Amino acid sequence: MDITKIKGIGPKKAEVFNRLSIYDTHDLLKFYPRDYEVYEKPVFIKDILSSDVGRVIAIDGAVAGKATVYRAGKYSVTTVFIRDFEGRGIKCKWFNMPYIKKSIPFRARYIFRGYLSLKNGEHILEQPRLIKCDSYGDMQGRLLPVYHLTKGLTGNSVISAVREALSVEENTEDYLPDDIRRKYGLVKEWDAVKGIHFPADRHEADESLKRIIFDEFLIFSLAVLTRKQENLEVVTGYRIPVSNETEVFKNKLPYRLTNAQERAWEVVSRDMASDRPMNRLLQGDVGSGKTIIAILALFNAAFNGIQGALMAPTEVLARQEADEIFKLIEEYKLPIKADILTGSTTVSEKKRIYERLKAGETDIVVGTHALIQDRVEMKNPGLVITDEQHRFGVGQRKALRTKGSVTDPANVLVMSATPIPRTLAWILYGDLDISVMDELPKGRKPIKNALVNSSYRGKAYRFIRDKVKEGRQAYVICPMVEKGENVDLENVTDYAESLQKELGEEIKVGIMHGQMKSDEKIKVMSDFADNKINVLVSTTVIEVGVNVPNATVIMIENAERFGLSQLHQLRGRVGRGEEESFCIFVSDAETEDAKKRLEIISGTNDGFEIAEKDMELRGPGDFFGVRQSGELNFLLADPARDKALLDEAVKAAKNILENDPQLIKEKNALLKERLLEYKNKESDNVNL
Repeated sequence: MDITKIKGIGPKKAEVFNRLSIYDTHDLLKFYPRDYEVYEKPVFIKDILSSDVGRVIAIDGAVAGKATVYRAGKYSVTTVFIRDFEGRGIKCKWFNMPYIKKSIPFRARYIFRGYLSLKNGEHILEQPRLIKCDSYGDMQGRLLPVYHLTKGLTGNSVISAVREALSVEENTEDYLPDDIRRKYGLVKEWDAVKGIHFPADRHEADESLKRIIFDEFLIFSLAVLTRKQENLEVVTGYRIPVSNETEVFKNKLPYRLTNAQERAWEVVSRDMASDRPMNRLLQGDVGSGKTIIAILALFNAAFNGIQGALMAPTEVLARQEADEIFKLIEEYKLPIKADILTGSTTVSEKKRIYERLKAGETDIVVGTHALIQDRVEMKNPGLVITDEQHRFGVGQRKALRTKGSVTDPANVLVMSATPIPRTLAWILYGDLDISVMDELPKGRKPIKNALVNSSYRGKAYRFIRDKVKEGRQAYVICPMVEKGENVDLENVTDYAESLQKELGEEIKVGIMHGQMKSDEKIKVMSDFADNKINVLVSTTVIEVGVNVPNATVIMIENAERFGLSQLHQLRGRVGRGEEESFCIFVSDAETEDAKKRLEIISGTNDGFEIAEKDMELRGPGDFFGVRQSGELNFLLADPARDKALLDEAVKAAKNILENDPQLIKEKNALLKERLLEYKNKESDNVNL
């Protein structure tokens, strides 16, 4: 039913609900509470504990003095003193609510319910709500839903609307077969919908939450599994067997592939030769050598007369990968033509590249998002590779895969140097075949880590100076580009100036940050690669893929400001040659959370272990920002927090499809209907 049909919601109020993507009663019932407000028994002031600070508490009290209103900067502050019935007192404080003064005359009695703070040894009840004692008695012990709101919408408005929606919506038959529901101890769907909004107690809230989370995981898992099965049934015209030229090139390389690289190439080449399109994720820790596998695949496609595309998330990385391809083509005199297409490519050169791609004259194109522009057409794009896959949206990947004038699906290889926890890998890439490269090239030594405070900085500078005198190079990473309000953060431009003075004029210090133009970044990285710049002060723009084997030291300032996986990626910029490398984490952070994260990163170089711990600490929604990019299309489910429930839902989905692959049994009719509805509605949010 349209939202405007609900009592109390007119056109203007409907527009406010629309801002939250609520258009009808179905949307409204899926607008789940973010939390519950629990009206607990009022406490006596003498019984306030240190653990109560930072919590909402209720006090049955009476106003014991005259309320005062004063200005504090741009805020108005109203304060009054109240006493409970044992005679003990506490100050109440309201910000920007001068009108509250009329409601708190001397001796007025309420339940004062607010946030307890501790300022200069004094307990203060902040922003307390005034509730009549009789009313509070009716509310005590109940869980009232708390919703995400927007300007013009109150919690009471949402509560009233949800109550109305529950009264007009029908209690439809549960789509989940009874045997599945009983096996996993789940309440009925309609009971869960009612119970999540207005639970009688915490147990009902928990059981309702369990059912809704299970449903989200189950339908998602069924979608992933059926899409993977559909992929297996697709036939492609792009069968790309391993050519003799590829074997000759591989055998001429000045190094032997590691066992992990050999296994990766074996499965990639097998996939390419199949009449089914490749759909594979190649996952490996930083420095494990994924790029050469991508190059082998691109060269092999070219030797078979088929075009390949490699898309990187940044121009710096795209340029680096293209330069490697150009160098190998020239060094081994290969009959392959390659181009690079980025945002900074000149208009005239872009036009020439477009023409060559459309005519099939270019065998390999490397680029950034510029590759997915409408003007880019390829004659026979049979291989698509995306690097650092999680940084691209689903729509961008789909746009690249469907380039060209033919309908045959291309072979798809996605790569990630960022280790992904197993749980999140299922969510992001469940319908892809996954290969893991868990071995570093021969001769690489483990990076030595040091976690220090800022008092160590002088020693770190001397260490960097010594390494540069030995012919090595170093990175220094800062979180900011220019000075902001938070002056304790280091910034690139000022930092580089002071570092130059510290190290001396004989050592060349360079800078790089995201606000620089593309050609400036490329010039800096080129100079750094040629050792014209000895120490590079940079933001995280160098986080992904940058490869300068001569750099053996990285110093990360304000390390507590970065996530674990980001710190691991930054550390991976060193240790890329045979020389011993070092990572120095600098932090003065005192919080327990920051200390815990930094102890984890300094204690291990294992990216997969770090990724698991990172997701546990931050949650999958912040891991790569995937929730913001639409990859995690869940309303309540959290793959890290609800891992056990996810495992059960995946097992249930596999079991259902094993017994009824097409979902044609009568008991699965509603389940199939729900799955088709999900796939039609959410197809843009499911990975290729």
